[in-house]
Amino acid sequence: MMDPKDFRPFVPTLDYPRVAAFQGRDAYQHGDAGLANPYPKALLFDPWDDLYAQEFLGVTTNGQILTDLFKRQSQRAPVKDMHQAALGMLAVLSPEERLRVSLPLDAREWRRWNNTEMYIYRYGLRLEELAQGSRESILKLMACSLSAKGFAKTRNTMRINHFLGTLTHNTRVLGEWSYNFTLFGDPSLVEPWGWQISGHHLAINCLVIKDQMVLSPTFMGAEPNSIDEGVHAGLKMFEDEEQKGLSLITALGTAQREKAIVYHSCVGGDLPEGRRHKADQLHLGGAMQDNRIIAYEGIAAREFNAAQQSRLLDLVQSFIEPLPEGPNKARIEEIQDHLHETYFSWIGGTQENDTFYYRIQSPVIMAEFDHHSGVFLTNALPAKFHIHTLVRTPNGGDYGKDLLRLHYLRDHDATLKPGVAGLNLNHQRQPLEPRQSDSHSASHEQSHSHAHSHQHSHDHAHDHAHGHAHGHALDHAKSLAPHDSPAAPESKPSQPVAPKPSH
Repeated sequence: MMDPKDFRPFVPTLDYPRVAAFQGRDAYQHGDAGLANPYPKALLFDPWDDLYAQEFLGVTTNGQILTDLFKRQSQRAPVKDMHQAALGMLAVLSPEERLRVSLPLDAREWRRWNNTEMYIYRYGLRLEELAQGSRESILKLMACSLSAKGFAKTRNTMRINHFLGTLTHNTRVLGEWSYNFTLFGDPSLVEPWGWQISGHHLAINCLVIKDQMVLSPTFMGAEPNSIDEGVHAGLKMFEDEEQKGLSLITALGTAQREKAIVYHSCVGGDLPEGRRHKADQLHLGGAMQDNRIIAYEGIAAREFNAAQQSRLLDLVQSFIEPLPEGPNKARIEEIQDHLHETYFSWIGGTQENDTFYYRIQSPVIMAEFDHHSGVFLTNALPAKFHIHTLVRTPNGGDYGKDLLRLHYLRDHDATLKPGVAGLNLNHQRQPLEPRQSDSHSASHEQSHSHAHSHQHSHDHAHDHAHGHAHGHALDHAKSLAPHDSPAAPESKPSQPVAPKPSH
């Protein structure tokens, strides 16, 4: 009997259509080809543009945000180490790279992350285009921000992406460094700032406010989810999420399991038409789904006994383990506070060799696990070796949005309160003034000239530097200059694509 985790029978030949199509292309050419193809344009890019144009609200169960869920608190996030690493990174980067990596805290590009290999949103720095020292300085900032397990998981996702590139004979599209890194805001010990990494099967959005951290949305996936040759042979991913999920569903009683299992089939069978998306398949919280209405399904954890609740929290920990110790502890306490409002739902089989999807959802977290069919591998049905995982913070918590609202209400001039409560703001930007409480390097002051007044709405109001090759790009030098006029109303920019950097 074939091992359901063995991907080798599904490694494509060079004449497999998806693989044949991108032979000889680099990331830019592959992205341009994707945008010119009417199928992904209609399936992904046009709907994404429509979703991206919406004002941010957050994932909800009914279109209405639940209020008073999040609070400003000390979490002992490693902000001092992050701050030093960020300043070190900016010191290593060239002036042009500092311009490209830096966007204002309220930039809409936070919401441009996606998990496709098609390089269409061209902002930030492409890791594969950097000198080794510059790339290592970015990795150091990421390592300072994440737990050791979280950083290892991030790097392993990138390594498996390169392995997939070797299997498909194109590491210029599927490479270890085929990812973009962006810095949002000015690195600070007291003011909000953050970073994002985005690319195939990986998206992490990290925001800190003093020593409090938000790490969502996050997306991690792998096709295949293991490496069986070379220096990283033996590497496997998402085993905890898979096995602990399976252990939880099988630990439920018969009546509980009947409630938890929403559908028994991942494809066809009792799965309703439209429940399975051709790209996202069964997961719901993917790219551009910031405002999606996702109703609770399955069984509520208040119906679990203590041992089952413990299993659920242990499973949740597998999803939030990228958080460093202090924020992780605060996050699990936040989730425990809403445990009786937490729902666990399941689609698919419950045997060891079955494929499945599950979701953990409460007012403060949504975590998803999904076995996928092949994209570059040839399996037509979901398989154990292609996995997507996601974490979101519903009700306005993604990107730290609600905490930013609270920050500006509490820590800044009262005249700003109407804007952060949702009324219109002028978003007039002022020249950057040196902070008394922070030590910014001279090079950073010169390069990172996105001065912010703290007139900050609950949505990112500007779209600064898209390399979206079908008309959603801004010239980086122009878009990253200091703003001295009111921001334009939200609309889709119509600018030429950002040019490919010369090497």
